[in-house]
Amino acid sequence: MSMFSGLIRVMERAARKAGGRLRRDFGEVEHLQVSRKGPADFVSKADMRAERTIYDELLHARPDWGFVMEEAGVIDGDEGKPRWIVDPLDGTSNFLHGIPHFAISIAVQEPRLDGKGWGEVTAGIVYDPIQDATYWAEKTRGAWLQDARLRVSGRSRLDEALIATGAPYSGHGDFTEWSRIFGAIGPEVAGIRRFGAASLDLAYVAQGRFDGFWESGLSDWDTAAGCLLVREAGGFVSDFRGRSNPIHSAQVLAANDALHSKLHKILAGSLR
Repeated sequence: MSMFSGLIRVMERAARKAGGRLRRDFGEVEHLQVSRKGPADFVSKADMRAERTIYDELLHARPDWGFVMEEAGVIDGDEGKPRWIVDPLDGTSNFLHGIPHFAISIAVQEPRLDGKGWGEVTAGIVYDPIQDATYWAEKTRGAWLQDARLRVSGRSRLDEALIATGAPYSGHGDFTEWSRIFGAIGPEVAGIRRFGAASLDLAYVAQGRFDGFWESGLSDWDTAAGCLLVREAGGFVSDFRGRSNPIHSAQVLAANDALHSKLHKILAGSLR
């Protein structure tokens, strides 16, 4: 891992430490499936333990930086310093049901130069504890899986493209909107997949496994690292209207340049 900068090394160490514990907890989840209230409570504790581990590691390395975290919320750091955006367990439902597809996502967001709010994401990692795979990216340094360079897929035909999405579920998301988009994109593409962890979906787009991805109603910690991975792998990320910003959480559409414009056209048309 000699290619890692000091910053990526800090993030990877935190993710690995939390990931080792999550792997052990994941082994326990299957034994809990038989009890009624056991699993959900156990997973919630596993999530919080992972967040605490990551928080402690990152705080030790950069004591003056702030945090945005799923469980603990926003913790301010020193003025003018970057902040960490952390999802300690993306893919909670998979974890809860014993499906080995979940990840830890950590990103670095810089303050805007004018001092008004937050700007670019300049570093990010998505760590898959089950595969022991570290996807990482730094602005202008490219996107990587361990020490292998990542590139988005070269496919330009929709009928050859495999597209990922996240679906609404009980109490979350707009089923009508999602159904319209699904109904418009589905007949045009080679397949649609719903794997249940947005950070890994975006990492797979950066890797060229998926040719594109769309979802809405996400949080900053779901997408901050993944969007940087896609961009640094040569892809495009926007909202459903085609606009770009540092972190796409309310709406994200990610793909290579050829497919992004085609998917955007279909998606925008379905929402008129």
